[in-house]
Amino acid sequence: MRRLKRLPLDQLAGCLLNNPPESARLDWKQVFGNEHPVEIEVGFGKGLFLLTEAQRRPEVNFLGIEIERKYQLYAATRLTKRKVANVRLACADARKFLHFHVTDRSVQAVHIYFPDPWWKTRHHKRRLFNEDFVAECQRVLTAGGRLHLATDVEDYFRIMTTLLHAKTTLVPVETPQPGEPAHDLDYLTNFERKFRKQGKAIFRALYSKMRNSASNLKS
Repeated sequence: MRRLKRLPLDQLAGCLLNNPPESARLDWKQVFGNEHPVEIEVGFGKGLFLLTEAQRRPEVNFLGIEIERKYQLYAATRLTKRKVANVRLACADARKFLHFHVTDRSVQAVHIYFPDPWWKTRHHKRRLFNEDFVAECQRVLTAGGRLHLATDVEDYFRIMTTLLHAKTTLVPVETPQPGEPAHDLDYLTNFERKFRKQGKAIFRALYSKMRNSASNLKS
């Protein structure tokens, strides 16, 4: 990780979200102080996507979920130094966080970029994507909400899309392709910058939650 002098915790407090009690659902208006739509990034790492998108779209609130505390504090420092006010960062297991704390049909987009592939067979159970996680994404998305995916691991991409295709309320839509970066921070994430500079293939997908379907009412 590039060295970044972390700000004191009291200065980062505006970005950091304390995990609520188990089974307590978050009230987005209380979390952000407004009623703007909410988008979630799972596994935000150094926070480049949140930093870029939050500045580009101040009318949207962003919640980042990251299991590593060091990345939560790193990203919070980046955001605080730039006075970005529409992002909150949680340090938690995203699968549990969505299940216990995010209300049904309350999120307009979920972003998942370069999730850990957990290469060893004995570690596959640690992978983020499984049937339960896909069901949680489906549950929290609003009708018409979007699920954004990107990975450099083709086998994992096939697993993710296979699981998603089994969910009838999540349908694939055309995936926008990135243009040439204008500068060194003009990338989706730090991982994307690294892999594109190496010439590696990146696999992307975009899904939309169906509107006005009987199954949608139950999800």
